[in-house]
Amino acid sequence: MTESKRDADVAFIKALAEMLRDNDLTEVQVKRDYGEDGKLNVRVSRAAPPVTVAAPVAMAAPAVAAPAPVAPGVPAPETTDDPASHPGAVTSPMVGTVYLQAEPESPKFITVGAQINEGDTLLIVEAMKTMNHIHAPKTGVIKRILVEDGAAVEFGTPLVIIG
Repeated sequence: MTESKRDADVAFIKALAEMLRDNDLTEVQVKRDYGEDGKLNVRVSRAAPPVTVAAPVAMAAPAVAAPAPVAPGVPAPETTDDPASHPGAVTSPMVGTVYLQAEPESPKFITVGAQINEGDTLLIVEAMKTMNHIHAPKTGVIKRILVEDGAAVEFGTPLVIIG
């Protein structure tokens, strides 16, 4: 490989890295065939930023009658019909397709009632052929899974509830 060709390849790789950063991509792969002179196969990737979900700030509500006490050991009923407003809701950071397991034959990342730790993979959202692992923002128990495997989601769609 000539020095000028090597310099051109390095410049090309730097340009790919800049494109990755400027377009907020997590990965780009390019294959070049120079014919008899050789090939260049480059994959540039960066770690996706961790997904964090802020709990909504509770507003003071008008006084209402207190609910009946719940027997010990019985979980309290959900107090809201809108899963997105639940303080344990994890929402989608992007538009894409949800996958509850890494491959069709592998076990699901989470199940209802499973204990999870902060940083554990909850599911994958595929966006533009890139698999984005959605991590647990806190330690807890999976209370509800709000999406089905293969479902399309929008930005902000509630995915799971962690209690």
